[in-house]
Amino acid sequence: MDYKDTLLLPKTTFAMRGNLPQNEPKRYAKWFEEDVYTKMKKKREGAPDFTLHDGPPYANGHIHIGHALNKILKDIIIKHNYFAGKSVRFTPGWDCHGLPIEQQVEKKLGGKAKKEALSKAEVRQLCRKHAEEFVGIQKEEFKKLGVIADWKKPYVTMDYKFEANIYRTLCEVAKKGLLVERSKPVFWSWAERTALAEAEVEYEDKEDYSIFIAFELSDDAKTKAGIDGKAAMVIWTTTPWTIPANTGISLNPDEKYVLTDDGYIVAKALYENLKEQEVVKGDITQEFDAATFENLIATNPLNGRESRIVLGKHVLVDNGTGCVHTAPGHGEDDYRVGLKYDLPVIMPVSETGVYDETVVRENLIPNAEEFVGKHIFKAQEELIEMMGDAVLKVGKFTHSYPHCWRSHKPLIFRATKQWFISIDGRPEGEEKTLRQIALEEVEKTRFIPQTGYNRLKSMVENRPDWCISRQRDWGVPIAFFRVKATGEVLLDEKVLNFVAMIFEMKGSDAWYSMSIEELLYPGSGYKPEELEKVNDILDVWFDSGSTWYSVLKSRNYDAGRYPADLYVEGSDQHRGWFQSSMFLSCAIEHQAPYKGVLTHGFTVDEKGEKMSKSKGNVIAPEQVIKEYGSEILRLWVASSDYQGDLKISKGILKQTAENYRKLRNTFRFLMANIDDLEAIVEPQSMGVLDKWILSVAADVLGEVHNAFSEYNFVGGMNILNNFIVNELSGIYLDITKDRLYCDAKNDLHRRASQSAMALIAKTLLTLLAPILTYTADEIVEHAPKTLKAEAEDIFDYIHKPLPKIQSEFDADYFMSAREKFYEIVDGLKKEKIIKSTLELTLYTDSKKALDLNPVEAEDWFVVSGVDVMQPCEELGSFEVDGDRFIIAKAKGHKCPRCWKYHAPKEDALCERCEKVLNA
Repeated sequence: MDYKDTLLLPKTTFAMRGNLPQNEPKRYAKWFEEDVYTKMKKKREGAPDFTLHDGPPYANGHIHIGHALNKILKDIIIKHNYFAGKSVRFTPGWDCHGLPIEQQVEKKLGGKAKKEALSKAEVRQLCRKHAEEFVGIQKEEFKKLGVIADWKKPYVTMDYKFEANIYRTLCEVAKKGLLVERSKPVFWSWAERTALAEAEVEYEDKEDYSIFIAFELSDDAKTKAGIDGKAAMVIWTTTPWTIPANTGISLNPDEKYVLTDDGYIVAKALYENLKEQEVVKGDITQEFDAATFENLIATNPLNGRESRIVLGKHVLVDNGTGCVHTAPGHGEDDYRVGLKYDLPVIMPVSETGVYDETVVRENLIPNAEEFVGKHIFKAQEELIEMMGDAVLKVGKFTHSYPHCWRSHKPLIFRATKQWFISIDGRPEGEEKTLRQIALEEVEKTRFIPQTGYNRLKSMVENRPDWCISRQRDWGVPIAFFRVKATGEVLLDEKVLNFVAMIFEMKGSDAWYSMSIEELLYPGSGYKPEELEKVNDILDVWFDSGSTWYSVLKSRNYDAGRYPADLYVEGSDQHRGWFQSSMFLSCAIEHQAPYKGVLTHGFTVDEKGEKMSKSKGNVIAPEQVIKEYGSEILRLWVASSDYQGDLKISKGILKQTAENYRKLRNTFRFLMANIDDLEAIVEPQSMGVLDKWILSVAADVLGEVHNAFSEYNFVGGMNILNNFIVNELSGIYLDITKDRLYCDAKNDLHRRASQSAMALIAKTLLTLLAPILTYTADEIVEHAPKTLKAEAEDIFDYIHKPLPKIQSEFDADYFMSAREKFYEIVDGLKKEKIIKSTLELTLYTDSKKALDLNPVEAEDWFVVSGVDVMQPCEELGSFEVDGDRFIIAKAKGHKCPRCWKYHAPKEDALCERCEKVLNA
């Protein structure tokens, strides 16, 4: 007789293979059609809330693997909090203004000249259209990753109301007295013709001149210093193009300076080094304190203009000469020391990086007319030649130099009139400076990983005033009116509010399309013809830095609370979004916009190398989704240590797909074996092995949930996979097959194990749902009643920890016994002495093993008996804690139904199977 039909074999409609690339899009479409996000909000009404505020990606180009990592990580965090019972909010956003979009438009038009032939309004319209297109494209690409968010009402920084709120943020900063306009050297991109903030600067290698130049002291200076004969300050510079704008030489006030007998003055600390380099050749004849030279005059050898000697702590003596060429129009330190000594700020370089008419007007270069319109980097050799013998040594070297983040062209420092947020200013009504407030808020912020604390703190401590103005077309205008006669800027509240109201209705394009008369508040008391518009736009970091104001505080979005619980971005955002958001929030609200900051690393290939098309190692999200499905990408995110750089490659994805298959099949086994379970057996009525697995699962799954709550997903996944592979699948699901398939349907022994599986499956389901949401939802669709209850989909569930169950099973002892037993079994199978462990019986003097229920003991080892010691033909033996176990062939006959060697004779059923069939 074929007994197969009498067995209670596993039964489920949950497929072994996910066929994710085919099936995911259908389920995702259903989620968005049914508006699962709104359902999630309704399900948690009145629950404690959790707000993750989305840092906006740039609406430019398709999403790459870094975007996918970022959005999936956010989605996992949001869903973890949701399944933990919290009311969550996730409003996705896009950064839509700024240089990258302008560049794309320029490219489409066919170059700068064609763009410049258009009006500002036309250029802005094209930029808006470009951004709009990519918001739409990226939105659909994010949805394909299974990311659930308020996709119906995302925030887009170019929306009219949003632009009005960016402008209102600016007005609030102005009201606090922190907005200043001044001429100051800033990083300037001559290639893009705009000022840049620190966050837009990247450092790349550049070859530059290394040049030593002698500035002869005036006769009066020599007399005052007590010097006879030749005496020249030797400066060292890497930027000969700035020599025309020199107005000073800075010395370190704490250093000694020496005069050599060949007539050169350098810092004493650098004299030997300079002599070795043959910059100076003579011996020391006189020594001076730096203060001796303060306010004395030297002569610029290029143009014969005066160069005043000043003292500054910024002068270092680790290289150079200790005499620093000072051009306040071309450097931050130069500017500061220039302010102290009232040095003239000369700026002879135009926005495109060429010398302008200033060189002629101020006589900065001999034959100055020839230099007008010449690029500064191309003029350097001629300038060096013109200085003749005053040039003591010329060389070239490669060093790290600031470059524009977009054009990758070297930057210059250029003094221009710009708008700044004063970092060391005091917001009105506050005793502390903006920097002090921000530093105090850094102390209150939770950082994941903790290294983020030092990074942000260092950025806040050291950043200069924030230059927020840009000389471009596409951005929110710094929409202020200036009085022509006085240069005064109107900061009248009614005037500002009126402009904001117009922006809310017509967008910030109105600043360019409407006249001053139309934009000016009627009761301002000014005539339109007396005023002019400020035409700069805001730094795009101001846009994103003010999203807490426009999204969380404006009430235009149901986006959660201010301050947000968490900001999540790449580790480069300590110098970008985390910092800009912190300063704007502290300027206006005097507090951080977030309670916590989580940073992740960047995506690299399996060798740890950066991805690039030329290397052929780029992994695109779209390609992964087509080949594997988004669940594999999501599992890769959760299984990777995001605190460093994350490796991804075809090999890594293949391994992740294999891990997914194991998880899926574990769920499938659990579901298939609880298909006919109608009620959960109380734990106290369960067998010793059921209590053991529930006790282990409660501890492990609790530990995993805690790890996930700390956003340690990789740690949690490692613990979970270890449990599934070892205790759950490796032991428990294997050892319970006999009772599940062969016991009577309603036998307590069988029902208890089914109940243990059902309890574990439910907790495991809600634990993994934030990561594998598609699979969890598919499981619910196919779940048996005990697992599904009244749920329509996965979003009806809430995570509940497994009850703590007392287990008296000595797991360490029995694990050790099982391992030793299976070591011997492997040998017996290799020697073809046995095919299955059911052919064996264990004889032992172990009280622990003999005290176990005989069926539980048999099932633990998957043998046909565990009995007291008796004479037998020994196949092997082992000891545990002094207890002896002997392996021998089972004495009974093989039951044709359960295959245990319990039958009284050949082809007969064992007692248990006989009872089941005759019941």
